[in-house]
Amino acid sequence: MDTNWLILKIIDFGGFSLTLGQLLMFFLVIILTFVISRLVRRAIKRLSHKTNSLTSAHIYTMSRFLHYTILVVGFLLSLSVIGIDVSKLTIMAGALGIGIGLGLQNIVNNFVSGLVILLEKSLKVGDFIEVQSGLVGEVIEINMRATLIRTNDNIDILIPNAELIGGMVTNWTLADNVRRFRIDFSVAYGSDKDLIKRAVLEAAKQVDYTLNMEGREPSVWMTGFGDSALNFTLGVWVMPSQVKRPTALTSDYLWAIDDAFRKYQIEIPFPQRDLHFRSSKISIKDIE
Repeated sequence: MDTNWLILKIIDFGGFSLTLGQLLMFFLVIILTFVISRLVRRAIKRLSHKTNSLTSAHIYTMSRFLHYTILVVGFLLSLSVIGIDVSKLTIMAGALGIGIGLGLQNIVNNFVSGLVILLEKSLKVGDFIEVQSGLVGEVIEINMRATLIRTNDNIDILIPNAELIGGMVTNWTLADNVRRFRIDFSVAYGSDKDLIKRAVLEAAKQVDYTLNMEGREPSVWMTGFGDSALNFTLGVWVMPSQVKRPTALTSDYLWAIDDAFRKYQIEIPFPQRDLHFRSSKISIKDIE
């Protein structure tokens, strides 16, 4: 079999030559690098399922670091295949530095920020977060450039990793998936406050996912005097499965509170205004 075409020179410039065979080997090493990375990550997942010793967050972090490490090693090997001495990459490092100065700094910043997120474990896949802009959603992936957030409306949003590091992020499920929600409601002036508290606590117990253990019982607080109502807040601890659906949760409690008010005939307030009419007498002489 004639293999002379493999030694066909594609580039021959300044003492550096590249043959067709070397170019094919370069791409082959790159492809094998991605294949090996995928196989290693799958092996880690299978091993974790058998041992149950690692959490999903640990698996994801380990997989990402191994993926990046394998890519770097594979890239260096591919450079060796085409005849580039990887121990003498001063020129390439200088070119990379110029590239970063010209516009790659954002990419590098996001990549480093992604590594910090993975190392700190301040954000993990599966966490439910709220960013400074008000966006609320679940962390689906932490990639090299951006983190994928999926909202409860099933909208996928990519947030640059640098924004997550530099901005304020509220992680609702960082250390504990159990969380307390505050449900605001109002009643008319003159209502029996003790009856209101009993009715609302009864309503809270009607919601299946309400926690009622020691130290995490539902509570009712009076929070102020409104223009035409007494303002209250129901504080409830809920099961982890409900933390990621705050809108539906608020609706469930308000629904139950409204049913309880109807049962105990507690009046829900509406705006009221007192109007005073001042009468005056006008004589015919005044008109003339």
